[in-house]
Amino acid sequence: MTDTTDPVKRSESIPVPGLPPDWHIKATDKIVSTVDIVRVKTSGPAIKVSRAVVFGVMGALISVVALIIALIGTVRLLDEVIPKDVWLVYFILGGIFLLAGAFLWSKRPRGAAS
Repeated sequence: MTDTTDPVKRSESIPVPGLPPDWHIKATDKIVSTVDIVRVKTSGPAIKVSRAVVFGVMGALISVVALIIALIGTVRLLDEVIPKDVWLVYFILGGIFLLAGAFLWSKRPRGAAS
């Protein structure tokens, strides 16, 4: 006796003329493989781009924090080494940054500022 309440057993027991008996398995495999191919071609690059953006933002934030901490450490170190007030440390660091800025300004392309 066949169980007519189970749709899977019912569909397997009814032969479809002109189709092989395992046509529904082949059709399901084809659909699954097509969906997998579409997912790999669309979601794969999107995932790579989103990871690059997230890691880039995290790297930039960590770099900014490290730069600020290094600058604070430099000011404190120079304040301990130079026995005068802290304004002299600010003056020295300002001169270093001014020279670095002038050097970078001289390396710019000629038409960039206009």
